[in-house]
Amino acid sequence: MTNNKPQVIAISGVSGAGKTTAVKFLAKHFTCPYLLFDDHTDSHTYPQDMKRWLNHGANLDLIQTPKFVSALQKLISTDNSSFIFIEEPFGRERDPMSLLVDYVVLLDQPLELCLSRIIKRHTANLTGDSSASLSSMVNFLDKYHDHFREIYISSANKVRQNCDLIISGNRSTKETTSAIIDWLKTKAN
Repeated sequence: MTNNKPQVIAISGVSGAGKTTAVKFLAKHFTCPYLLFDDHTDSHTYPQDMKRWLNHGANLDLIQTPKFVSALQKLISTDNSSFIFIEEPFGRERDPMSLLVDYVVLLDQPLELCLSRIIKRHTANLTGDSSASLSSMVNFLDKYHDHFREIYISSANKVRQNCDLIISGNRSTKETTSAIIDWLKTKAN
């Protein structure tokens, strides 16, 4: 009897690296299911004081997504597709995910490109009284300069040490997903 469980492909990277776009494109290309990290987070996902968390070693196991883990386990046990694509910023570096992920692809985009994408995302739908959105963006940028940038660097470095493919540089979505598709056709099948 052969095991026909789908292979779980984690698309990792910092905020703004293009994970969501890549996951959705790859899932459509291969006609496979996908899960997005942010769809399974809540107020208990991240440590309350992220700067303190960073200064005490940035233990990725303290980022908890039990709903995400449960949804992935269910998909693995019930789906007959070749792949399940997940947006998992931390690759297989969190204990609950380590045994569920077969391959990790790190989107290693320049931080300034990622930051510009985050700013675009926050300001794309500004209408009327946009002061709340702009205030939110300013708050994010303050945290980015104070500690988020270092969190992104630390997390990406941890994923980089234990990933299967790194897509580096300023690449278009088409170039990124084409490289992943070609790699999957040779490596994961």
